[in-house]
Formats: sequence, C-alpha cells, structure tokens
Amino acid sequence: MGEIDRKRIHYFVLCVGAFAEHKNIPPAKAFNYLNAYKGIDFLIECYDAEHTLSLLNAVDDLTLVCKNNGGTIE
Repeated sequence: MGEIDRKRIHYFVLCVGAFAEHKNIPPAKAFNYLNAYKGIDFLIECYDAEHTLSLLNAVDDLTLVCKNNGGTIE
C-alpha cells in the first residue's frame, strides 16, 4: 500500500470517528450509515478538496450528502 493510500484511509477513519462523535453514535453505526447513504463514496470522490477542510466541515458535508440520499441523522 502506498503512502497516498495510507493517508486517504487515515483521513476516512478520522472522518467516520468525527461523525460518530458529533452525532453521538458508535463508530460502527456511523460507518454503516455513511456507507448506506453515500457518505463514504463522497469522501472517496471528493478527498482532494475535503481533506483541506476541518473535520467539522467534513461532518457537515457528510450530514448533507447523507440527507440528500435519504439519511435521517441530523
């Protein structure tokens, strides 16, 4: 695995953890929710821009993306 892949994976893990913390849900539930409502896809597709923002911005973006795809966690 290359250095870039490790950085991306680390960022994705940080985002899932931040989402879980801000929404007061377990990390596994956060991952499943983000995966089901396209949040993980969003992080993969938009990594180049998202990783330059704060984790709070990422949580806000993930919340909106998931809501737009049928998610109900505010």
